[in-house]
Amino acid sequence: MARPNRGPVEKPKDFGGSMSQLVDFSRRYIPVVVIALILGVVGTICQIITPDRLKDMTNEIAKGLPMVVHGKPILRSIDMNALGHLALILIGLYLGYALLGYVQSLLLATITQKTAQGLRQAISVKINKLPLKYFDKVSYGDVLSRITNDVDAIGQTLGQSVGPLITSITLFIGSLVMMFYNSVILTFCAIGISLLGMVIMVLVMMASQKYFTQQQVALGNVNGHVEEMYAGHTVVKAYNGEAGSIRRFERYNDDLYVSGWKSQFFSGLMMPLMNMVGNLGFVTVCVVGAALAMDGKIEFGVIVAFMMYIRLFTQPLSQFAQAFQNLQRCAAASERVFEFLDEPEMADESDKPALLGQGSRVRGDVDFSHVNFGYEPGKPVIRDFSASVKSGQKVAIVGPTGAGKTTLVNLLMRFYEIDGGSISIDGVDTKTVPRWNVHDQFSMVLQDTWVFRGTVRENVVYSKRGVTDEQVVAACKAVGLDHFISSLPQGYDTVLDDKTSLSQGQKQLLTIARAMVQAAPILILDEATSSVDTRTEELIQKAMDALTVGRTSFVIAHRLSTIKDADMILVVNHGDVVERGTHDELLAKGGFYASLYNSQFTQIDG
Repeated sequence: MARPNRGPVEKPKDFGGSMSQLVDFSRRYIPVVVIALILGVVGTICQIITPDRLKDMTNEIAKGLPMVVHGKPILRSIDMNALGHLALILIGLYLGYALLGYVQSLLLATITQKTAQGLRQAISVKINKLPLKYFDKVSYGDVLSRITNDVDAIGQTLGQSVGPLITSITLFIGSLVMMFYNSVILTFCAIGISLLGMVIMVLVMMASQKYFTQQQVALGNVNGHVEEMYAGHTVVKAYNGEAGSIRRFERYNDDLYVSGWKSQFFSGLMMPLMNMVGNLGFVTVCVVGAALAMDGKIEFGVIVAFMMYIRLFTQPLSQFAQAFQNLQRCAAASERVFEFLDEPEMADESDKPALLGQGSRVRGDVDFSHVNFGYEPGKPVIRDFSASVKSGQKVAIVGPTGAGKTTLVNLLMRFYEIDGGSISIDGVDTKTVPRWNVHDQFSMVLQDTWVFRGTVRENVVYSKRGVTDEQVVAACKAVGLDHFISSLPQGYDTVLDDKTSLSQGQKQLLTIARAMVQAAPILILDEATSSVDTRTEELIQKAMDALTVGRTSFVIAHRLSTIKDADMILVVNHGDVVERGTHDELLAKGGFYASLYNSQFTQIDG
């Protein structure tokens, strides 16, 4: 079966450096790799010797053929003992070649997949050690591509390049030596034919490379257009853009057809041309070898051996090209993987004591003291921010989009490190304790819901230990989700996957129930009711009011009507807290908050 075309080989920036890193990562497997390569070399030597033994068998048989002397045939006998001995040697060589090749393939396949498994594990561990700011500049799709496509490329190409490259070199050199050993004249004839084959192969590869590149570009255009139109299908329909979309697709599709046809045509030429060159080599050996045999310069068995040696000699030429392409692809993929693994990590905090929640429950007193922060040096987002929040208070953070509301919460949870000042929980500076110890004190409900593949119960419980079924049901009842879950085929044991359809509002309810079950002393709500209807919002609001009792709560809200009962409202604009106070106090001031609040109700009244 023909292999699918993978397009042009992505070339690494530093081939040697990338392969060196890959070797260093897999250094514990080096002894096994060396054994596998030695087995491959020994097996290839067995393959190289077999034509020479076939030559001996042919000569033994030729000795038993009748001879004509002075017009009279003279009968001769075949030495069956010698013939049987040679046959056993040949069988042993063939079996040795097959067995050693099998063991080599088994070892290399195991090592390459172990390496790929180790790389995936290393990337998984690395993801949890990277600061959040890394994902601000790199898309999730890029990270996903490294853990899937690039690691798969390493696993697939490494075993298809190192082993075949070593055996091809052995086969090439060994065949050349045996050919010179048997006949210098026939060897030069074979080399001449092989050079012709190499020239043809290079010309075809040069001609086809540009079409492979064009094919990948055209394929990217087709994929991008289809993904774009699929994602915006409603907009395309609404604006009657179907005809224009189809015209663009047909143009991209035509480009893909032309470039794909040309690239496949030139690829298809390679094998027939190489077969033609090989057949030309057989013809040359037969003609030249017959002339030499007639002159008594070589035995008839040499011709038989050369027919096989030509195939063994030309075979590595195409294997060299394929192995080198595989190595290039492997190095390019390794470069991307190790580029990710070499990214700066968050500081190791294993030596910091876990001071929060050890021995007694955290009260939830939070103090911001002269906090300064910027995502980029010289571009502050939060400037000299100070605030004191007492245990059990509800703090609302409001302001226009991009004002820095979510940034404050991210700093509170140490997703980012502050540039100056301090943030304390119960008087303990969060910098002095491990991040996980800080995260343990929070439950979060974000505007973007997250539901993973698993049962409803597993989604609600997540990483919390010791949660009873009664607690799960109580949380789901509190947010009005119990009736829907009861209607599912297996209730709380229903697996949430592509076949289980959840609305955005239902997903939001599920994440709110998860926060209830976590029951952390500090609660963060980032526009938690943005995806639900008004009636459901009222139900959730009641549940949240019950949940926030005795807990410190930080609420990021755009609907200002939902935070009238907040103990403190922080009004953020351009990274600065421009106002603070209760709802009534801020309205009485008639400042920025009052204008935000009145504008929302003006829009509603209008």
